[in-house]
Amino acid sequence: MSLDERAFFTDRQESRQGKYTCPKCHRTNEYNVRWVRRVKKDRLPPGADDGDRARFAKLRDYLLRLDEDVVCKTCGKKFEIPSQHSLVFVDQLAGLPNDAELEEEIRAASGETGPEPAAKPALPARFTRKPSGWK
Repeated sequence: MSLDERAFFTDRQESRQGKYTCPKCHRTNEYNVRWVRRVKKDRLPPGADDGDRARFAKLRDYLLRLDEDVVCKTCGKKFEIPSQHSLVFVDQLAGLPNDAELEEEIRAASGETGPEPAAKPALPARFTRKPSGWK
């Protein structure tokens, strides 16, 4: 008899930050998302047959997302988290750069020194004229 997948892993819940864009107001915010980290056990559980041994050899640690929806911090609308990120292997996650490092690397490669402040538009003439007083 084949063993259940949960017999090969130890589960631990954790919370991770994720950047998502609201489809209604189009603003990007950071949200806390609940995940389950499944870590492969160091030994094969007792009662495993040859099929379980072969399956156990191929298993890897992974993260499984628990939350499917988040509420927008700006407009309050509930929206679904994109589904392509519902399962992430831990060995793939370790090699990813964080957003700050990635932005700095892009800025250095393009030759920019830093974020440029946005130029303020000139005030219309009606606000810059000398007041003539009461008439």
